[in-house]
Amino acid sequence: LNLLIGFAGQISLGHAGFFALGGYGSAVLATHYGLPPWLSLPLACAGTALLALLIGRPTLRLKGHTLAMATLGLGVIIAIVITTEDRLTGGPDGMSVPPLVLFGWTVAGERTWYWISGAVLLATVWLAFNLIESPRGRALRALHGSEVAAQTLGIDSGRAKLQVFVLSALVAAVAGALMAHYAGFITPAKASFMHSVELVIMVVFGGMASVFGAVVGAAVLTMLPQLLTVLKDYEMMVFGAVLIATMVFFPQGVVPTLAQWWARRGP
Repeated sequence: LNLLIGFAGQISLGHAGFFALGGYGSAVLATHYGLPPWLSLPLACAGTALLALLIGRPTLRLKGHTLAMATLGLGVIIAIVITTEDRLTGGPDGMSVPPLVLFGWTVAGERTWYWISGAVLLATVWLAFNLIESPRGRALRALHGSEVAAQTLGIDSGRAKLQVFVLSALVAAVAGALMAHYAGFITPAKASFMHSVELVIMVVFGGMASVFGAVVGAAVLTMLPQLLTVLKDYEMMVFGAVLIATMVFFPQGVVPTLAQWWARRGP
């Protein structure tokens, strides 16, 4: 999502839909069609990427708030379909997800999933760094600065935006599928608008156009609500105050602002 919003400048308020499609797709293929989870997971992610390709082609012609509204509508549609197709998805109650089995080995246990999640995180960060330092990454940064100027330099803006949109949807689907098999259960809440907003807040909090910023934003906003549970009735109030204070004192996000402060101290 940071590649899409932070580097390419394309707003998406429906990415939770892709996250949920990865989880539900793998669960449905394994539960109702008898596919082994090691096969259903990549098929669900590939199907989500294909859907993003088909939808992104007309949607990414929009810009600004109209693009945000279009992606919001996409996320709402996905959430409604997941909720109403109860024969496949279990409806509002959700559905159980079979465990992930690789070559006869059942993936289970917190420590095992910790290392799997860590490996996927490192691979994604490596992919992001290589992308943004490549000609394609420089094209994305040019689009963020000025799409007209980028086109005058020969950059195919439509193709570049579509590629990063599909990539971001694919990564979201992989994360959703892994989450579903780890938890053993998934509900339509994973496709909700509020979940999409939460993902965007993670990007903005950590720092847009910063790979490490996205990681820091996700980590902090995942742990912070757990730490604030001791406040009970005031939990959400303090959580909101922390977000407001961060945006006031760290206007570019936590990581970029701290990096600028450190650079100023150096001389």
